[in-house]
Amino acid sequence: MAIDLTALGNAVKRHGRVARVVTAEVAGSSPREVGAAMLVWPGGQSGTIGGGTLEHGAAQAARRMLARNEDGSAVAAQPVLERHALGPDLGQCCGGAVKLLFEILDAQRLAVIGHDCDAGVVARPATAGAAREMPLAVRRLIAGARAQGSRPDPQLVQGWMVEPLHHPQTPIWIWGAGHVGRALVSVMAALPDVEITWLDTAPDRFPSTCPEGVQVLPATEPTRMVRHAPARARHVIVTYSHALDLDLCHVLLRHGFAEAGLIGSATKWARFRKRLSAIGHTDAQIARITCPIGRPQLGKHPQAIAVGVAAALLEDRARQIATQGKTA
Repeated sequence: MAIDLTALGNAVKRHGRVARVVTAEVAGSSPREVGAAMLVWPGGQSGTIGGGTLEHGAAQAARRMLARNEDGSAVAAQPVLERHALGPDLGQCCGGAVKLLFEILDAQRLAVIGHDCDAGVVARPATAGAAREMPLAVRRLIAGARAQGSRPDPQLVQGWMVEPLHHPQTPIWIWGAGHVGRALVSVMAALPDVEITWLDTAPDRFPSTCPEGVQVLPATEPTRMVRHAPARARHVIVTYSHALDLDLCHVLLRHGFAEAGLIGSATKWARFRKRLSAIGHTDAQIARITCPIGRPQLGKHPQAIAVGVAAALLEDRARQIATQGKTA
């Protein structure tokens, strides 16, 4: 998890001031991991720290903080760190405890955070009583991140909250804005650390509104856009045209990618393999494209396909994290 200053800026523009509630520390079992966050404003909220009684109470507390800060009081705007034992305090069965950090954010506060971030890390006191000077442990953590070109995990260090800046790690290019394309975007846009680029042949192929952060690219010749895709992108091809699907497979194989998936049946894929081979692609190259996408056992409903694609992405990410843990 990471702190997304762009999304925070957009929320502040819409609502003026928002409260951000982030899981700062966890002991034992908890609904969400450290770094999970939600935004709260008088008329609503977004994001989640796990739902249930914990989130309901946190949202109410956040709105009380916003009400106290209506006059811009510096005292009322101070961060607050609260500890909750999930069983004894809230009657939840997780059995652990969490510390929640509450912060009031407005344009001025966001400007300070953006100015003070270092090496892609946002670090600030988590309570009014925390040391105003950055602790040595925090400075060392940031220096290590800078030297290694890595992102530290969100964590509470000597009364300071440390969070990496949000920087999407997984660019996903979705080709096609039909029923399956729309289902894919609706499911995957909410996943952390993804950056979605959505392409189709004309503006009217897309819905009138799209999830925040999704880049919509109408292109009369979609294959010409492939050259703009980063080599680490994951592509999902779900256009209305088999001919366009084939052209995209061909151009992507020449361009390079992290992963590519194609919607279709076994018969469609057999024909595509034959045609791609005739163009000059090797069997090993062609085998890098997954077809069909999703989890066939879940069915062919657009949302079922989208859930299967998202599951495959999350499983791959879990394997990567497990591998990194073993080699660390």
